[in-house]
Amino acid sequence: MKINIKKILEKLLTLRMVEEEISKRYVEQEMRCPIHLSIGQEACAVGICENLTNKDQVYSTHRCHSHYLAKGGNLNAMIAEMYGKSTGCCGGRGGSMHLMDHKVGMMMSLPIVSSIIPVAVGAAMALKFKKKKNITVVFIGDASLEEGVFHESANFASLHNIPVLFVCENNRFSCFTRIEDRQPSEDFTRLAKCHGIDSLRINGNDVLNVIEKSKKIISDMKKKKSPFFLQLDTYRFLEHCGPNNDDYLNYREKKEIFFWKNNDPVEKFLKYIKNKDKIKQLEIEKIYIKIRNKINIAFLEAKSAEFPSFKSLNESIYAK
Repeated sequence: MKINIKKILEKLLTLRMVEEEISKRYVEQEMRCPIHLSIGQEACAVGICENLTNKDQVYSTHRCHSHYLAKGGNLNAMIAEMYGKSTGCCGGRGGSMHLMDHKVGMMMSLPIVSSIIPVAVGAAMALKFKKKKNITVVFIGDASLEEGVFHESANFASLHNIPVLFVCENNRFSCFTRIEDRQPSEDFTRLAKCHGIDSLRINGNDVLNVIEKSKKIISDMKKKKSPFFLQLDTYRFLEHCGPNNDDYLNYREKKEIFFWKNNDPVEKFLKYIKNKDKIKQLEIEKIYIKIRNKINIAFLEAKSAEFPSFKSLNESIYAK
């Protein structure tokens, strides 16, 4: 399978560098919304979205920055949204956990655990009724599988052959609670099997593997018009909610942190590129500079933009 290595690298670095900048600037107290960063989980979003078209729909959770950007969402509009500005992708009303860009198929994100699942299944069913060839992808965390609405939605999708791809980003923790304290097994494909849904579990930090496996899955789904469950094992490097490292709380074992830091998806891909001599170091440096310039412009524009006017207070409250 032919892959544009330079394109993948730029996407991975964009996700990482944008969130690192958010983390650095958050202490300035100008972004007054909670943030859930995906640093450490970038390969999941990039790997899946690489095989989607703008007409394929993506629905996400509170940890949605990576999905929004990987799907092609407007960076400037995302940063402005985090500053609560009128130029934000939701007009400054939603903040970090409510991102959307319909032009590229990033439909919406919802912060309440599992609440996005039935919305995505309903949207996928609508596409099927309209005989559309595109599919719907819903990104969820491992804790979402512990809510009844996941099982209701999975059962419904299975019964009606709805083309929805459940992508479970398993980062092993629900806030501070380890997966061993919540589940009898870390293999969630067992839950998909209970609902008669085909499934696969892979390493979510290997972007090339995610691209390769999801390409076939998505292609088959578009032909068969049926659901699929994909488990991507990954790891968040920072705290559940916020810009900081919280390893001092000791809820994660040091050997576990060490293992996953050594499997950093961005560093892993950079190492692959250098070992295979895929891109020259000068080209890599140019990519860094290009991304840095885009990030600087996005923050400058966001900080200088206007807040929503009082006249707009009652707008976009009800769907038309």
